[in-house]
Amino acid sequence: MNQTASMHLAELNIGRLVADTDDPRVAEFMGALDRVNGLGKRMPGFVWMMEGSGEPGTGNTENYIGDDPRFVTNLTVWESVETLENFVWNTIHRQFYLRRREWFEVLGDMHFVMWWVPEGHRPTVEEGLARLDHLKENGDSDHAFGWAWLQKPLE
Repeated sequence: MNQTASMHLAELNIGRLVADTDDPRVAEFMGALDRVNGLGKRMPGFVWMMEGSGEPGTGNTENYIGDDPRFVTNLTVWESVETLENFVWNTIHRQFYLRRREWFEVLGDMHFVMWWVPEGHRPTVEEGLARLDHLKENGDSDHAFGWAWLQKPLE
């Protein structure tokens, strides 16, 4: 991993909801989006998040992939791996992550990717999907990686 002080960590997470966003089966998830996203934005090391319309209770779910409004994305930028890890694993986000199968279909493919971006860069969903495709095709590398790549000992 070649990270310098002028680089930030981008992450894209995609998922397909088990039901439409107004369905009672995903109501608890949808109802928590503003709280969880708001917490993320206040965390030390948070840099940027792709936003939806700003309508309460919609989060980023309006940023869906293709023609499928149940195939939603989350795209954020963080100062470092450690700041993203802190949010993901040490806040209420973890409780929702552990319950993800209640609200999201199990995808057979990889659905999460991280990569380094220059400070100030705001990635697009298309950029993230290209990184995800690269990860699927080539495995972990400096270009696109998952959590396991970050645990790799330095050589």
